Amino acid sequence: MSKKSFLKEFIRENKSVGSVTPSSRFLVSKILKSINFKEIKVIVELGPGTGVFTREIIKKLPENVIFLVLEINEIFYSDLKKEFNQPNVILINGSADQLLKHLRDNKLEYADTIVSSLPLSNYDEDFRNSIILEAYTTLKSKGKFIQFQYSMQSKKTLNYLFREVKIGFTAFNFPPAFVYVCSK
Repeated sequence: MSKKSFLKEFIRENKSVGSVTPSSRFLVSKILKSINFKEIKVIVELGPGTGVFTREIIKKLPENVIFLVLEINEIFYSDLKKEFNQPNVILINGSADQLLKHLRDNKLEYADTIVSSLPLSNYDEDFRNSIILEAYTTLKSKGKFIQFQYSMQSKKTLNYLFREVKIGFTAFNFPPAFVYVCSK
């Protein structure tokens, strides 16, 4: 998808598309450093958009690891479906607040790691909290929830739920981003 098409989706769906441009390689690198690909069995990505993180996760993904990808935007989902067809990659056109249902529908008990690009600050408080709680609930013990944001708005909620929350910063992204690495 071109940058122009991405911008068009941002304008059309500004509640669910959180930026005017896809994430930078610097942000992708920072997030991927937090994933231990040797110890996971199930990884989930929430809101992959154009697949910037998806592509890099798949490059590192062992064949025996299930990768569940949830995208609510139908245009992004359709593009992702055309690009990714590996047997261990499950693409779903659905909402992150239904993650438990999507895991169960695919006979999966939990996620080891959840990577989220969802623009939480764009959502009303109830919906934002339901997504964060759903992520927490579906993570196995000691699992990780990795979320990037352009503000510190969700810090209080994440600190309340998770045992440990580490916050990093990536200046070389537009806009600059905070990376929350939350351990259950």
